[in-house]
Amino acid sequence: MHVPDGFIDPPVSAVAGVVAAGAVAVSLRGARRELGGTSRSSAVESGGERTAPLAGLVAAFIFAVQMLNFPVAAGTSGHLLGGALAAILVGPYTGVLCVSVVLLMQGILFADGGLTALGVNVLDMGIVTTVVAYAVFRGLTGVLPRSRRSTTIASFVAALLSVPAAACAFTLIYWIGGTTDIPIGKVFTAMVGVHVLIGVGEAVITALTVGAVLAVRPDLVHGARGLAAPLKLRVDGELVDAPTRQPVAPVAARSHRGFWAVGLVTALVLAGFVSFYASSSPDGLEKVAADHGIDKKTEEHAAKDSPLADYGVKDVSDARLSGGLAGVIGVGATVVVGSGVFYVIRRRRTPDATIGATTAGSARGGEDA
Repeated sequence: MHVPDGFIDPPVSAVAGVVAAGAVAVSLRGARRELGGTSRSSAVESGGERTAPLAGLVAAFIFAVQMLNFPVAAGTSGHLLGGALAAILVGPYTGVLCVSVVLLMQGILFADGGLTALGVNVLDMGIVTTVVAYAVFRGLTGVLPRSRRSTTIASFVAALLSVPAAACAFTLIYWIGGTTDIPIGKVFTAMVGVHVLIGVGEAVITALTVGAVLAVRPDLVHGARGLAAPLKLRVDGELVDAPTRQPVAPVAARSHRGFWAVGLVTALVLAGFVSFYASSSPDGLEKVAADHGIDKKTEEHAAKDSPLADYGVKDVSDARLSGGLAGVIGVGATVVVGSGVFYVIRRRRTPDATIGATTAGSARGGEDA
């Protein structure tokens, strides 16, 4: 659903960019808590220290899976949007940033999604999908039994609904600032119809991924925190919470590294090898645009001469090798940029938090004295 340059007029694209920038700014602040950084209240969200190593990997995984277009109807394909998956695995604020990093890398390196339409794409694919999916997910997990199966089911439904929600958001943006005169009813019907089918694929991929992570490392799933009930002991006839032992830091670090390495290898294999077998049919937006004339004023991408444009390496004649190398480079670039962004977010402290930490340290020093 990458919107190219020319679909939306410049004023509306600019407004969408401002809204997207504001949402990203809010997400930067919220992600600091989700990643275990320090917030203004000096409170660290429980489990945040486990989120930081995963966030860059999630961005790279979404990039890889977005290369795997799957057929959904005659002559139409779809691909993962990733908002639901990111929100459930690493939290809604960090999820917005994950998808935004992916869209930025795709636009700059691969000429996928217009640069003037970057704000539209971040708003549509990053913010709408993440917010809708996480709201649905939290609503379902609040009423379903607290179990891994319920979490997986909630992930499926949340992802399923997030895709047609993004289609509705695009239709609204196009209604306000579309560059061609097409009846909005036709655009809405076509967009929602095909993206409901794409949503099924999104739901399957999201549920399988969340279920797989839950099976091996449920502590790394943001949406599953607090899933297990605390162990109870009977003391003097009353049930009390059993004491918990903190894991040894070196063991936890090794475990994170192992999981991260397996995830990265999986993303590299998907982008570097499996992507060759992806559907070559146009995705939902491309198909609707071609059928209804939305693409009449499409502009050439500013990065069309990029060495990686169209997910191929320039001057490499073998299509399989060219696409595979481009995928591997994309995964590597995304994980480096994403991990760097999330590392900086986690390490950053607000002035109030720094003062609070200093005051707390001084107080403890006074007590020890």
